[in-house]
Amino acid sequence: MNGLKLALILISAAALPAQETANVVSKNLERKLKLPAELLPYQSVVLHARVQGFVEKVEVDRGSMVTKGQLLVQLSAPEMAAQLAESEAKAVAIESNRAEAEAKLAAVQSTYEKLKEASATPGVIAQNEVVQAGKAVDAAKGAIAALASAAKAARASQGVIKDMQAYLQVTAPFDGIVTERMVHPGALAGPGGNMPLLRIEQVSTLRLVVPVPESEVSGIIRGAVVPFTAADKSAVGTIVRIPRVIDQKTRTMPVELDVKNANGALAPGMFAEATWPVKKPRISLLVPPTSIVTTTEKVFVIRVKDGKAEWVPVKKGAPAGDLVEVFGDLTANDKIVKRGSDELREGTPIK
Repeated sequence: MNGLKLALILISAAALPAQETANVVSKNLERKLKLPAELLPYQSVVLHARVQGFVEKVEVDRGSMVTKGQLLVQLSAPEMAAQLAESEAKAVAIESNRAEAEAKLAAVQSTYEKLKEASATPGVIAQNEVVQAGKAVDAAKGAIAALASAAKAARASQGVIKDMQAYLQVTAPFDGIVTERMVHPGALAGPGGNMPLLRIEQVSTLRLVVPVPESEVSGIIRGAVVPFTAADKSAVGTIVRIPRVIDQKTRTMPVELDVKNANGALAPGMFAEATWPVKKPRISLLVPPTSIVTTTEKVFVIRVKDGKAEWVPVKKGAPAGDLVEVFGDLTANDKIVKRGSDELREGTPIK
């Protein structure tokens, strides 16, 4: 009888299906996120006229490369020339009156000095005449001072008109490219934003805006180089601007990188995919993806313990090569079933 029992046990053990196992791997996990991004111009401005005038010439068009200070649009305002001529005539008239006042001052000053000298002899000149001559000198000096102030104001008015005339020439504020032209000769342009002239964007350097998830913002390092792809082109950007503010709607932080674009291969508005480096400060546990069993009730791996199957609940993390990060009651080098299945019930002997 004992021999029969032993034979049955051996047959039962031989009938157990063999299971391939794997060890739980422990290592410092470094991974890289694929994050969507957008390229923007480094600088962008819509040019408007600072004074009202008619568009006389437009020196550039869409796609024109421009340099800082280059003439872009020439406006004309004939009334400014008339105002300048009128101001010039007024200033000349004031200067003429001032010359006459200075001549009159010289005359009354001479008379006053002679009367004062004569008054030194008693009885020759009445003292009242000396006083009147002195008042005439003071009045002449006051008239000259008033004319000098008027001449200064007239010259300042001329300077203002000349400055306004300089605004008739619209120039480029920085090196860039004309991306939009909204005006043609003959149009009336002026301040107020009703008639934009041109849009200029700086594209030799671009801004790459990457929305970084809030869970990864602690690892952002200013000056780090991040690779990305856009329109099937590979490039790199340098982290420069970190706002340190989370967008309440997307729960991300828009980090800006500077991208050199001297050859013009990239363009503002392109969507990109950044390979964002993320370093986890903890040791991670990794298992083969086939070992993770997912049912409607739980996610688990099957650990081999004392020759029997043990279901260990886990949570899946990020992939790391051909393994997957997991979180659960596991330790490094635990032996698990490589191809898990809920058909392998807990407590089942494992061969």
